[in-house]
Amino acid sequence: MSLLNELKRRNVIRMAGLYLVGAWLLVQVAGTVLPMFGAPDWLPRSIVILLAIGFIPALIFSWVFELTPQGLKRDEDVRPEESIAPQTARRMNRMIIAVLVLALGYFAIDKFVLTPRRDAALVAATKKSMTVTTSQESKPAASPKSVAVLAFANLSDDKGSEYFSDGISEELLNVLAKVPKLKVAARTSSFYFKGRNVPIAEIAKQLGVAYVVEGSVRKSGTKVRITAQLIKAEDGFHVWSDDFDRELKDIFAVQDEIAGLIAKNLQLKMGVVSASHREVSPEAYRLVLEGRYFWNLRGEQNFDRAEAAFRQALQIDPDFAEAHAGLADLCAVRASWRMNEGRGENTADDLANARLEIQRALALDPDFPGVFPTLGYLSTVEGRWTEAKAQFDRAVTLNPNYATARHWRALAFAGMGRLDNALAELEQAERLDPLSFTILNSMTRHLIFAGRFDDALRACDRVLALRPDFIQALGSRAVILLSLGRRDEAVVTARAVLSAPDTTARWNSDVDALYVLRETGHQAEAAELIGKLLPRWPQDSYVRGWIMVQLGRPDEGWTNVGRTPPAMALLLYWSPVWDASRDRPEFQQALAKAGFAHEYQVARETLARMRKERGAKK
Repeated sequence: MSLLNELKRRNVIRMAGLYLVGAWLLVQVAGTVLPMFGAPDWLPRSIVILLAIGFIPALIFSWVFELTPQGLKRDEDVRPEESIAPQTARRMNRMIIAVLVLALGYFAIDKFVLTPRRDAALVAATKKSMTVTTSQESKPAASPKSVAVLAFANLSDDKGSEYFSDGISEELLNVLAKVPKLKVAARTSSFYFKGRNVPIAEIAKQLGVAYVVEGSVRKSGTKVRITAQLIKAEDGFHVWSDDFDRELKDIFAVQDEIAGLIAKNLQLKMGVVSASHREVSPEAYRLVLEGRYFWNLRGEQNFDRAEAAFRQALQIDPDFAEAHAGLADLCAVRASWRMNEGRGENTADDLANARLEIQRALALDPDFPGVFPTLGYLSTVEGRWTEAKAQFDRAVTLNPNYATARHWRALAFAGMGRLDNALAELEQAERLDPLSFTILNSMTRHLIFAGRFDDALRACDRVLALRPDFIQALGSRAVILLSLGRRDEAVVTARAVLSAPDTTARWNSDVDALYVLRETGHQAEAAELIGKLLPRWPQDSYVRGWIMVQLGRPDEGWTNVGRTPPAMALLLYWSPVWDASRDRPEFQQALAKAGFAHEYQVARETLARMRKERGAKK
């Protein structure tokens, strides 16, 4: 008798089928029911291990023993005429069918009833946790020498010139930022409250300041009236207020005057502010404010509108340093965005134009402070980290309150392998600009890099409280939840990322989501998305390479990974998403192309040290 026929006669094959189907059903039910009763995470895993261990003994038992009317007997002791193996086989067939029906019923209920409810509950719990995290974060006592400049109200007849009142507020903020020992909340945080009915005391609390400046701007032709008032947040008392009627050509002098009066009322000594502002064309000044307004909004259409405004300003006044600096900022950031989106067209021209406009601004004003952060940013875009840090050092020395310079200096530190310094710099930037979602997003990423996942989750939730639709933060949250062992929530979040409408600045979010699906055993689901994800990116985009590697098809992806721009290569350099690839030569070649060749070993040593420290703390 063949082995196969003997296995059938002894019902070993049926026992294997019944055991596997029953075990699968038991595992699925346990995975659903046990968490409802607060069972520890190790219990479902233990059940799976025990069932796996029991499989072979069950088959051996079925081979050795037979069930008879007299009970269990060794198969060799049962005479053929006494065997009831055929009847047992029919019973086992019915049991297998019954268990299969139960399994299919459970699968249908889980797929169409329980899973949507679990996902909805997880989403609700996530939103609740984000709200609680944001509302419960403690704020340190505000320094008495701290102020926020809110967006001035536009009272002009032309309601479309909102950028002008915003620009006046921003310029006043920049003047105040140069006052020694005065902490000034950054523009992003101050302007967050524009159009929101929030009490002054609450604004001051969220921004960590003791005083608030608010006001209005009324423009008519070449004349402007600015009303400004300084409010003490603690009691809402108006410390000082005044009106200023000026010609637009004197606008710089008005800003200096207002800043000086505020500083005086804060009992501070005003820093050295140049009194040599030359007269400027009111129209050129208006266009620079318009350009800055659209530049801050980001995105291709806004970049185009900003460029048009800056170039019109320079046609009117070719020697206007602020217009040259604005055009340099526009070209630098637009080049970075296009590189990060995998679109390389015109980036070389943008980078060259940014440097040219910086040179023109410095030729007009050798001490013009606004160009040094842009110089550093350009070096960052090109992967020259040490040079970038030197430029940011100068920018921070000239203006310690400039949160963006500190933010960008953190990127330079990270590119040099100095993650501790990068995090310290981001903390400084966050204190200056606590409601900047871009700074908080960078903080989230760098905390992930450092393995501080609890802190990263709090930072990420603050980003999403400010911008619930910010897809990059959602991708980061999926990685954080997975790293914290909250696998179900991570999968739900990853699916939300991948199903979100197409947006600009997705960059690494899809890759984060694919990584989570792969690590949680949903490789097939991830692979099915390739037809949806790849068309989002140009054929030679580095993101296509990232996607192919995360989908387990690295041979098709490494060439494109090698095109990763330096700013995004920071993720290759530090992120746990890429831990499995770190020893591949193609991975290290990609980093070398992005400017990390000599610093990569520093990063490896830093990662090893930080992970060792985290292990010791646990």
